[in-house]
Amino acid sequence: VEAGPQKLIAPMPGKIVRILVAVGDEVKAGQGIIVMEAMKMQNEMKSPKDGRVLKITTSEGSTVNPGATLAVIE
Repeated sequence: VEAGPQKLIAPMPGKIVRILVAVGDEVKAGQGIIVMEAMKMQNEMKSPKDGRVLKITTSEGSTVNPGATLAVIE
């Protein structure tokens, strides 16, 4: 696992349905962070590592492009 902050990246275009954590929350690797709807399916974007939510760079209802940073975990 990489040291330092890691970004949660949108794998495909979609819409942010729900944000499951808040900035400052402690999270575990594999924990759901953001629920994104793409092609009529809801996908849970999971934390890449154990750590703390440093930043959430999207909001519920917003549309994102592939490669967009959704959150940063440190």
